[in-house]
Amino acid sequence: MKALNDLLRQVKIKHIKGAADINISSICFDSREAHAGSLFFAIKGTRVDGHSFIDQVIAQGAVAVICENLPDTTNDTITYIQVSDSSYASGVVASNWFDNPSKKLKLVGITGTNGKTTTVTLLFNLFRELGYHTGLLSTILNRVDDEIIPSTHTTPDSYSLNQLLNHMVEKGCSYCFMEVSSHAVAQNRIAGLTFAGGIFSNITHDHLDFHKTFDEYLKAKKHFFDELPSTAFALTNIDDRNGLVMLQNSKASRHSYSLQKMADFKGRIIEAPLDGLHLDFDGNEIWCRLVGRFIGYNLLAVYAASVLLEQDTIEVLTILSKLESIEGRFDYIKSSQGIIGIVDYAHTPDALQNVLETINQLRTEKQMLITVVGCGGDRDKTKRPIMARIAARLSDRVILTSDNPRSETAEQIIAEMQAGVEKEYARNVQNITDRHDAIRIACAMTRDNDVILVAGKGHEKYQEIKGVKHPFDDKEILKKYLL
Repeated sequence: MKALNDLLRQVKIKHIKGAADINISSICFDSREAHAGSLFFAIKGTRVDGHSFIDQVIAQGAVAVICENLPDTTNDTITYIQVSDSSYASGVVASNWFDNPSKKLKLVGITGTNGKTTTVTLLFNLFRELGYHTGLLSTILNRVDDEIIPSTHTTPDSYSLNQLLNHMVEKGCSYCFMEVSSHAVAQNRIAGLTFAGGIFSNITHDHLDFHKTFDEYLKAKKHFFDELPSTAFALTNIDDRNGLVMLQNSKASRHSYSLQKMADFKGRIIEAPLDGLHLDFDGNEIWCRLVGRFIGYNLLAVYAASVLLEQDTIEVLTILSKLESIEGRFDYIKSSQGIIGIVDYAHTPDALQNVLETINQLRTEKQMLITVVGCGGDRDKTKRPIMARIAARLSDRVILTSDNPRSETAEQIIAEMQAGVEKEYARNVQNITDRHDAIRIACAMTRDNDVILVAGKGHEKYQEIKGVKHPFDDKEILKKYLL
């Protein structure tokens, strides 16, 4: 039970009709969850407008409603709080409901198209090794030290997010590292949170099905940095052409990292073989077990953030040199014939290109590269031909297959991918709708020491077809046919 007045702290209120000195038993965004004493948020969604359920929640016992538009007819026994943006208010109220847990630990958010999961996971593992109780909010899973909590979105809704943060506080966590998706920013899921720092990895072609234009996608990323408090740090990759854009208007202390230019945190890749990375960070050389030049950016961001969080430089570098690869991120196995099978989450053109270029830099002329790749259904269609074109240019053989077709047909998605393959590469590309068969046939095509990349699903343990999630694990299938 919470006092409504306390829940409304920091909420920008236009008008209140009714009593504010009442008690609230629960807060809800879903009308079906309203009951006696509830505070209901009438939020305008993409499909449903919560305002149309106000009468229903009152009938179910709700005593207060936060809305953008007051109903034509109001109930004198109900408190109506009118605001400009109900979804933003819901984030602030959710934080107040759990007594603002983000202020009780150091919360660091990582945003960008690629590298978010790797970066937050490395930070989580690093700070655990440094001896801190630590929380993790990622695409793969949520963690509170050793406790694993399944993840359904890159960033949970504001209530679930604050509930998780509160759980971390109760378990004694000093730090939490979380992915901040552009969807979460645009939908105000992080409203009301207090961040100790923000990290920008990069921005490339993705999620235009949601944001419609690249400019809107960029603005969503930038808004995260615009909202950081002056007590936080803003750390950006200035090798990305939009890296400095993130720092514009930010009140936080501004810092940069780079592998190519002069920056506050300067890194250099000395050597990048298939079994690790030899790096120089600010004049300190380290060997890391993670593979791929693009991982160098993730490691540099982790190093820089750790320094900004006042950790000992040498201790941080020592631990970084011992950390293992992240599941589904350049995750590889090697057969007795020397065949290397790589599973990677690369599901954007930029990520796929980075992985393929890394493999090409590491393999010999005698090693054939076979790429198995698909694109998800009900997502950005414009990247489909681009990904197929990149795969065809940078691989010796390509198999276009299904990913998570969702409500679309795999055949249609593959046809849209195939349209991007240039004529000179067409003879090296084939379509195999069934992903299991595609991986099996790719394995059968190999000779000793060849390389197979299975891209797009990474850590996922399912394939979603027509609303049903079927068990599916790229790495396990590779093992079946290679080991």
